[in-house]
Amino acid sequence: MKISARNILKGKVKKIVKGPVSTEVSVELPGGDTIVSVITKTSAENLNLTEGKEVYVVIKATNVMIATD
Repeated sequence: MKISARNILKGKVKKIVKGPVSTEVSVELPGGDTIVSVITKTSAENLNLTEGKEVYVVIKATNVMIATD
């Protein structure tokens, strides 16, 4: 598989929270940091996600925002 995104991080699924429409997936990276993604329930099922499964986090964004009060 080839992909144009440059930010690809390998990790393991740490936690899965299933909802009626979407699924929240927490992925633990090798350094201990965690990235959380919300994907459709159908996508999570198609990927056969389970805790402990090795996955890739692919980040392709046109905006990255930071805000403070």
